[in-house]
Amino acid sequence: MKEASQKPSKTKAPALRAAINRELDVATPLLAPFAARWDAEADRRMKLRTPEHLKTLMKAQAAHTSARSVAATAKSQRTAARAASNNPLSAARRAAATADKAARSSRSSARAALKAAKKNYPDTLTSVAVRAHAAHLVPAGFASWALSTPADWATWPASLSIAVAAANAGALWLGRRSVTVTVDDALSAEERRLASRLDPTYWVQHADERGLSGTVPTPVEITPAGLVTHVRLDAKWTPAGFKAKHAEIRALLGARTDLRMEIKAGSHGDRATITLRTRNAAADADLSGWKPGDPWGVDTVTGEAVHVPLGRRVMVAGTSGSGKSWSTRALLAAASETEDHRLVVIDPKRVEAINWEHRARTAITPEDVLDVTDELYAEMVEREQLIPRGEDVIQISARRPRITVFVDEGAEVIAMSKKERARGTKDEPGDPDWGRIIENLRSLARRARAAEIILVWATQKPTMSGEGHGIDSQIAGQITYRASLALSSASESQVVFGSDAHEKGWHAHELPMPGYALLRSHPKAKPHHIRTRAMSPRDVIGLPARPVWTRAAGVPAAQPEAERPALRLVQDEAAVTKSAPAAPAAEPVTNRDRVLDAVRDGARTNRDIVDRTELNKGTVSKLVKALTESGELVKDPGAGLILGGPQEATA
Repeated sequence: MKEASQKPSKTKAPALRAAINRELDVATPLLAPFAARWDAEADRRMKLRTPEHLKTLMKAQAAHTSARSVAATAKSQRTAARAASNNPLSAARRAAATADKAARSSRSSARAALKAAKKNYPDTLTSVAVRAHAAHLVPAGFASWALSTPADWATWPASLSIAVAAANAGALWLGRRSVTVTVDDALSAEERRLASRLDPTYWVQHADERGLSGTVPTPVEITPAGLVTHVRLDAKWTPAGFKAKHAEIRALLGARTDLRMEIKAGSHGDRATITLRTRNAAADADLSGWKPGDPWGVDTVTGEAVHVPLGRRVMVAGTSGSGKSWSTRALLAAASETEDHRLVVIDPKRVEAINWEHRARTAITPEDVLDVTDELYAEMVEREQLIPRGEDVIQISARRPRITVFVDEGAEVIAMSKKERARGTKDEPGDPDWGRIIENLRSLARRARAAEIILVWATQKPTMSGEGHGIDSQIAGQITYRASLALSSASESQVVFGSDAHEKGWHAHELPMPGYALLRSHPKAKPHHIRTRAMSPRDVIGLPARPVWTRAAGVPAAQPEAERPALRLVQDEAAVTKSAPAAPAAEPVTNRDRVLDAVRDGARTNRDIVDRTELNKGTVSKLVKALTESGELVKDPGAGLILGGPQEATA
């Protein structure tokens, strides 16, 4: 029976000790500041208690004692002089008064010197505490004795004094206690070091050195994105003030310079939260290649898939080598996949455009870019007339697909639109209006969303002023979805995410390379840290071919005229046989013929040809260039466009 009664107690003892330790671990951070301040004050007093200060104190005490004695003697002599003579002007009384005044002044000086000496050689903090508790205990004990009854019901004053002394000692013990921190075995060496420095005991002992006294963190929490701790702030701190100490906190933790650290307000006004992004929730995600339905990337904090919806105007920024091209291709693949979506790629550098020729309309040369932007502008105007009343956007279909216009390297496109000014020569008859390129793109950015013509603008240099700037300010103002991979400078981050990007910690210039981005879906939204999908040029070339958009009667450019089946009415074969033989079909009049006929009739500029033929300006510009290169047209400096070669001889 005895063994049975003892067995439960043996099993409960470890659990009880563990529970007590847990409670003490919770209370220790709360009392650690008190113990730290106590120890700091005790150390300060001990450092001042030097032999030199002790000698000064002893001299001051002796001088003060002597001054008090002299002052007492002078006061006694003055009293005697007053008693000996009733004449206040007598020599004896005046001499005694002067001596008394001098003695009192000397005593005051000695008292001030003694006070300063005591301050330089203070009592130990322990002796001060003992005297304070004794001063409280003596009157409390007397009060308890005076109020006591035979039942001793009024002994509370002395009991209270003893409890205060015990609470002081207990608080010191608990505040100095080392917290038992259980460290996950799966932590990396870096995380273990950071967790040990976020331990309340270490933090409190070293916080004052960094100007962070009065702040106490809780033991760290391990999350999929890294380490998190909640910091309690005393009366002199606010979350904003604590956040301003970003550099001091990083130094206290000894964290890497490139380790992402986020500091924000906590659940209460006197709390702040530190998050150290030591882990990447997207590290194990397979983001190579692309197939329909794949997300654009994965959130590195939550591990959730991130999609960029089609039909959103997007800016993609990223310095050379950041992975901008590889990351953008997934957006373009999705925008050219289905029958009600088409893709247009404007790429003056050519490198990206040639990968998409089998499923996108591409424009490389200035003439091509001017043509396609003219066509897109005309398509936008036409579609605007087709938007039904009560609707915001046109309904997309295979006949009127959504057109995504991708500008790869906006700086080059902007430079194209300034070609006239860069050349510095006077306009010649028939010269294209290069400035119309940027005007067309501005109109597409401002108006074309309702027509389901969507602009995606990519640039290495997201600046809006100076030479080589990468985005037009009017276009930038219309784009809400903004993605930025690593950039070169903080000022570029501010262009992408706003002037307050640095304050809010949106540091795109500090992102790792390649393939990591900040994505913001709305001007007031907080950007998410994303690991983006990567598509190589071979991945793009391996995608199946898709119809290519043009404005020519909605016929895809990928289907040559000769390959289109001829349309005929289904009739009775006998009736066809009996019908009269048809006259030979006349050669169809092509746009090329119409341009030549217009010049033959007196048109001398591209504008004259457009007015006579009613062809699209871009089409006319392209045909004039081709005819000039073949020699069928000649640009005469004085006369403008004239027929050349065999045409001129015939004329």
